[in-house]
Amino acid sequence: MIKINENYKKLQASYLFSDIAKRVSSFQEANPDKDIIRLGIGDVTRALPEACVKAFHAAVDEMAADATFHGYGPEQGYDFLRQAIAEGDYQSRGCNIATDEVFVSDGAKCDSGNFQEIFADDVRVAIPDPVYPVYVDTNVMAGRTGAAENGRYTGLTYLDGTKANGFIPALPTEPVDLIYLCFPNNPTGATATKAQLKQWVDYAKQNKALILFDAAYEAFVQDPDLPRSIFEIEGAREVAVEFRSFSKNAGFTGTRCAYTVVPKDCTAYTEAGEPVSIHELWNRRHTTKFNSVSYPVQKAAAAVYTAEGQAQVAELVAYYMKNAKYIREQIENLGYDCIGGENSPYIWIDAKGDSWDFFDTLLNNAGVVCTPGAGFGKCGEGYIRISAFNSFENVQQAMERVKASL
Repeated sequence: MIKINENYKKLQASYLFSDIAKRVSSFQEANPDKDIIRLGIGDVTRALPEACVKAFHAAVDEMAADATFHGYGPEQGYDFLRQAIAEGDYQSRGCNIATDEVFVSDGAKCDSGNFQEIFADDVRVAIPDPVYPVYVDTNVMAGRTGAAENGRYTGLTYLDGTKANGFIPALPTEPVDLIYLCFPNNPTGATATKAQLKQWVDYAKQNKALILFDAAYEAFVQDPDLPRSIFEIEGAREVAVEFRSFSKNAGFTGTRCAYTVVPKDCTAYTEAGEPVSIHELWNRRHTTKFNSVSYPVQKAAAAVYTAEGQAQVAELVAYYMKNAKYIREQIENLGYDCIGGENSPYIWIDAKGDSWDFFDTLLNNAGVVCTPGAGFGKCGEGYIRISAFNSFENVQQAMERVKASL
């Protein structure tokens, strides 16, 4: 008899964005003539940068000739991309990251979900609330939690993000081993200072813990005093891994390319307390379960680091941040408190009531899709997230509809 992994039965009924899709689909079926503006899921809407498109086309042409064809590439990624990442995203900002500490993948979501596989089943996990659901669900699948009780899983240490603390959680009051952090934050748009991140790095060092740092939205940081990488913090190489993606800054949501930085200084321990290189463990896992991103996609990603690519990516980021600023201004003018939209493409709004009720109000009365905060955790109840990823024209229209419906 084939048996299932019983941990899957602990999961909440369905994934947040699946619930949203079902409600939107039901609305469209009932109202086929009504136009919907989507400001929910963080999916980009503008075309790839021209520099990336040119590189993509050129690489496809290489694949069309025997002399320049590429078969299996190195699982960790081609050196031309890994070097561009190490130099362009880290060394240029004073971070000591080497080419072979970069692992290219097909998505930060995949990496942040998969990384927990290399650790023991009984490690103590700390996860912010509200939070991107993947961090929680993959640890539930791995068997690190009990059942859900009152919206939270037993066995996890939840780090509350609230209006009172600016959605920057305090350090755990109990020892933990694995810490998930995301700044600029998804879903709240909150950003952490270097001093705040230094507290987390010091905590991890004192407790022999590891920080999994999701920096997927670092390109949207506008304040030059804010860190864009955990590795800008002294000591982070010893206790942190960082996930990044080309999805939001260069529009690769449908093209799929990301990377994870695993410093060779990062250490985990055996049951007997013997140190083991996390870099070596991840390399073993990555090369066993992943066959690399396609050559044309990696060439397109490398074009991000050319002068042309950098200018075009900056233009894309500025476009979405213009949307974010406009959304925040309009929401505040309606008398709603919010954060985000200044160093993040997300605006986190106090809905003054139930999250899903506010979602339904905007969908049914305005034809606008947002994301209910309750789907991101207990502390997200009473909030909604609006994404700046759409055309400015659609954003303007959406805000007019929202104003008319509230």
